[in-house]
Amino acid sequence: MLELKATNPQLRRLVFYLRKAWRAHGARIWLDVARRLAKPRRQRVAVNLGHLERCTSEGDVVVVPGKVLGAGLLRHPVTVAAFSFTKSARQKIAQAGGRCMDIKELVELNPKGSGVKIIG
Repeated sequence: MLELKATNPQLRRLVFYLRKAWRAHGARIWLDVARRLAKPRRQRVAVNLGHLERCTSEGDVVVVPGKVLGAGLLRHPVTVAAFSFTKSARQKIAQAGGRCMDIKELVELNPKGSGVKIIG
């Protein structure tokens, strides 16, 4: 499998949790997210809200295997799960009527990963 060199204990726990969820539920989306999170920090994604605005529609559920940044506008409600958020990104998503959550929360709510888009 892939080697995890990250020293961040929160990230290590999340990657192992995602692999476990993949094996338990057979949802390959969680394995894909775990592989993306296991990459070095310089290769991990950072997604602006403007990009989320263009790539999503109202009511979508998306997962960002990295960080969500607050640049741009979000005009429709979207449920976003990510490893981390900036303060401004959290505020703007909430103002648009959306929801911010951890990736682990999303796995607990939707273990099969159906209807979830990976952005980034």
